Amino acid sequence: MEKINLKQKYSLFHEFWSPKIVGELNDSYIKLAKLKGEFDWHHHDQEDELFFIVKGELTIKFRDREVSVGAGELIVIPRGVDHLPVAADEVWVMLIEPKGTLNTGNVITEKTKEVLERI
Repeated sequence: MEKINLKQKYSLFHEFWSPKIVGELNDSYIKLAKLKGEFDWHHHDQEDELFFIVKGELTIKFRDREVSVGAGELIVIPRGVDHLPVAADEVWVMLIEPKGTLNTGNVITEKTKEVLERI
């Protein structure tokens, strides 16, 4: 039961689109990631996905619309919904996801991270 200092944790890594585990909550991981640029279209068959924006602004593209999410805001994407995260500038995001959630969901790309570092 130790507090987690987000600014300190974000200072430990610099790569984009590579989530890091900072804690566990029931059967979920609490992950931090830095995002910049465009990710890949994907969806998660079994899991809903929560993006909490710590710093910056993230655009989530859906097949029929876009949603911009800024610092202090969050969005929950239901399982099965195709989405494409886009960060024009660096974004810090916190994710809360079931432990088996793959960052690229139903697709495997060069951005897929099957084993996550714990920081």
